Amino acid sequence: MLTNSRWKRALAAGLLAAAAAFGPIGSDPASILFRLGPGDAEAAKPLSVITTTQDLASIAADVGGDRVRVESLTKGYQDPHFVDAKPSYLLKLRKADLFVEVGRDLEIGWVPGLLQSAGNPKIQPGGRAFVDASNGVQVLELPTSVSRAEGDVHPLGNPHYWLDPANGLVIAANIRDALMRVAPNEGAYFTQRYTAFESRLRAKLGEWKKEAASIGLAGSQVVTYHRSWPYLAKAFDFQVLNYVEPKPGVPPAPRHIQELTAEMKARKVRLLIVEPYFDPKLPAQVARNAGSTLVILPPSVGADPEATDYFKLFDVQLGLIRSALATGAGS
Repeated sequence: MLTNSRWKRALAAGLLAAAAAFGPIGSDPASILFRLGPGDAEAAKPLSVITTTQDLASIAADVGGDRVRVESLTKGYQDPHFVDAKPSYLLKLRKADLFVEVGRDLEIGWVPGLLQSAGNPKIQPGGRAFVDASNGVQVLELPTSVSRAEGDVHPLGNPHYWLDPANGLVIAANIRDALMRVAPNEGAYFTQRYTAFESRLRAKLGEWKKEAASIGLAGSQVVTYHRSWPYLAKAFDFQVLNYVEPKPGVPPAPRHIQELTAEMKARKVRLLIVEPYFDPKLPAQVARNAGSTLVILPPSVGADPEATDYFKLFDVQLGLIRSALATGAGS
């Protein structure tokens, strides 16, 4: 009778003989682990990818497939400008194989300190595992000068670029290239995953543009609470006429609200868009007085229960706008 240890040795010898006779055992994770030597088990672990937002996490998961384990530090319903850094974030960053940020100073108030404290040199800016997802994006609203009198203006341009689905391709390519840097042996796999993502996104972008035109969004004028939406406006061909905030981060004075309401009435603006992390009371009042419809629009994956990935985010946004336009003013 074979002892337990002798049985294991016999099984291993049999499998090695089978591999020699018939070729590799297979490509599933279990067989990969079995073939690895005693010190190589770490190589079979999925790469730990940490992102600042759920939008980036969704795209990273698409490109990385089963070779990555992706986590976002924030939820889509949070304002990514203002995040309370938690000790648990440091633990994640210390073990990260790749770090991805929106960039353009969106996370300037909380990410630099975290990275400096994480003690993980490869994810520091300039490191091979650090990704500024905005690289290569055509940035909108680049200021010619920066002054605190203009409110919370981003000196590197408007950072909400993921809201143009075409920029999702730029983000995905940046993540693909970074994954290939940290795991070069998986380059073909990440390239194939990116190609599939690109094909799917280009097809959906055409569908979304047709829908925006069919529901009356394209060619229309809207008012928004904050300057979150210029990329969505560019993607779906509508104009942001004005803002409830007179300047980014500056609360509106009564006179601004009166002038805005009059302008919306005169231009027959049908929609007022507000992000879910702002108090809707004032914009709801403005919409009501102007004869417009308020729509609370998720700006990120996870900001609405149905916006569970990057593709569904735009499905949900257009669905909410369709319902608001169909319902009409005064709702």
